[in-house]
Amino acid sequence: MRRALALARRGLGQASPNPCVGAVLVRDGELLGQGFHRRAGEAHAEVEALRDAQRKGKKVWGATLYVTLEPCCTYGRTPPCTDAIVEAGIERVVVGCQDPNPRHQGRGLAILREAGIRVDCGLLCEENAWLNRGFFRWIQEKRPWVIAKLALSLDGKIATWTGDSRWLTGIRARRWAHRLRAECDAILIGAETARKDNPSLTVRWVPEAKARCPLRVVVTRSGRLSPKLKLFKDPYKEKTMVFQGYPLREVLQELGSRGITRLLVEGGAALVQSAFREGLVDEVAFFLAPVVVGTEREGGVGVKSDPIWLKDARFLKLGEDVFCTGVLSPIPMPIDPVEP
Repeated sequence: MRRALALARRGLGQASPNPCVGAVLVRDGELLGQGFHRRAGEAHAEVEALRDAQRKGKKVWGATLYVTLEPCCTYGRTPPCTDAIVEAGIERVVVGCQDPNPRHQGRGLAILREAGIRVDCGLLCEENAWLNRGFFRWIQEKRPWVIAKLALSLDGKIATWTGDSRWLTGIRARRWAHRLRAECDAILIGAETARKDNPSLTVRWVPEAKARCPLRVVVTRSGRLSPKLKLFKDPYKEKTMVFQGYPLREVLQELGSRGITRLLVEGGAALVQSAFREGLVDEVAFFLAPVVVGTEREGGVGVKSDPIWLKDARFLKLGEDVFCTGVLSPIPMPIDPVEP
């Protein structure tokens, strides 16, 4: 199942609005085939694993299939995976967690059991739910899982008052930030950040995602954005979207309607503050740099309310910087499947 999870992660930033799913076929300790869901409209992980075994000349009759999420049982852009599993003669299916989609929830498990296949569900369920927290939030609330990302000085500033400190953090932290971008479907910034920094918001320094560019989203009250900004001129200009005068909650709902399940909010401070105040932040990704900006001007992300405590806070040393991540809202979990 851990191998299947590792495979599933490769679909982050690409599979939406579908979940990230990995699958591994084994028999008597031998790996027969493996695969993951690459993007919506293409073969699901179970079918990829079956095809992989076929390419290798491996027989799968009587094998065990490990899959991170309950197999689908309906026709969409691809046929039901439950049909492929039954036809292949799989003897046992071990599922990470139940699919929260009402169209599949528990039905795929029931179909497999009715076909005489032994089904076990719940192996590494929390890890699987964490991987697909964006998909689960999207299914339940029709909005993306929101990650607030900022680089901060030791005194809580995101830049010097003159705006000179474009990068507070070192190269390792910036590489990590690009990996976060690669794992999200969209990046959200405010108009002031677009004007002052003129960012490209593309994915760099991540070799396996070098051709990937998330949707770039800018929110603005006035609508005054120069057409000369990189977001409107680079090769990915079709992947730039502007919302004028929309409440932030409505922006999230609109992005959800477009199949965005993981959203990275990159700034500036006013936008992040607004997201915190409205209770829209699900997770934080803060990079703390060993520098004191030392200005009198405010520049942090305080929300002028009671402290917000992170759950499951984790820290990682990246060169001279420290990365802190944690969640603010409960991780969406599927309903436990009913055992036969």
